[in-house]
Formats: sequence, structure tokens, C-alpha cells
Amino acid sequence: MAKTWGFGRRPRRSLEADAYLDLQRTADVLTRAVSECLGPDDLSPAQYNVLRILRGAGPGGLACGEIAERMLTRDPDVTRLLDRLEERRLVARTRERRDRRVVRTRVTASGLRLLARLDEPITRMHAAQLGHIGPAKLRALIRLLALARSKSGVRSPKSRRSESRQAGGGRRPAATRHSA
Repeated sequence: MAKTWGFGRRPRRSLEADAYLDLQRTADVLTRAVSECLGPDDLSPAQYNVLRILRGAGPGGLACGEIAERMLTRDPDVTRLLDRLEERRLVARTRERRDRRVVRTRVTASGLRLLARLDEPITRMHAAQLGHIGPAKLRALIRLLALARSKSGVRSPKSRRSESRQAGGGRRPAATRHSA
């Protein structure tokens, strides 16, 4: 409900706009900390997310489209992201024998070792970022954020996983839930 701009004045924003801007600021601060934690290993948050997704998928791995559906943030070029991880030997891709159109990606032993080494620092970082809020308020925050996503018109990775579980898919291991 913006009024006039006028020199030196900003338009009035709605409460919803203020909440949106605060979410963006908070996401940026939290994500920057993740980037700093991953930086020494020359890993981006998106690459880290893919490795976690593949660890959670188990030895069967996933096709590129399945990885894209599970990512925390939308990445228009998952193939290139996988190329970089494969160059570093953190993932391996193989063409399916039954359907040659399908290429499965699996996390390698090197990728699993990297994730194992990062698990504790990432957990400590999340605790430092959000631990002061306390469990009850964190659960309330999680519910509020889910409510905000539910009315966005865009299916989030978590809602897609829920639908997959309802259709017979499994639950991710606890070690891969609620990380970066």
C-alpha cells in the first residue's frame, strides 16, 4: 500500500512486506555463516545441500530431477553443480542399465568423509545461530515458516518430501534433517 515517494521519504510498507524483508535479511545472515563454514573446503551451500541429499538417498542415489526437487533453494543448473562435484570426486554418476535415459548420482566415499567432517561444525554453527531461541520457540518458528510457505503458491522441498512419504516414500535419516 505504497503512497507517494517524495524526496527523502520511503513509501509505507505493509506488515507483510516488513516480515518478508526480515525473513530475507535473516536468511542472508544465516546463509553467510554457512558459506563461511564451508569455505575452507571450497564448497558452496548448494553443493553441500546436494551432498546431504545424496547421503540421505542412500546407495541407490538419485536422478538429477529428483535432486533438484529436494534442494533447499532452487538452482537452475543442477547438472553443472553435479559436474563440479564429480570433478572433485565427491559424487559419481552412472547411466541406468534398464533405462539408458536415466543417470543416477551417488555420493562417493570421499563425499561421505567430507560430510562426516562437516557434520559437527555445521551442527555447532546452527546451535550458535539459533540455540538462544530455545526449543519451544524454535518449534513455533518452524510451524510459522511452514505456514508462510504453505500459502506461497510454490511447493517447498519439505512439502514435496511429505507428499512423497504419503505416496509410500521413506523418511530421511535424522542426521540429514534440519541442516543448512
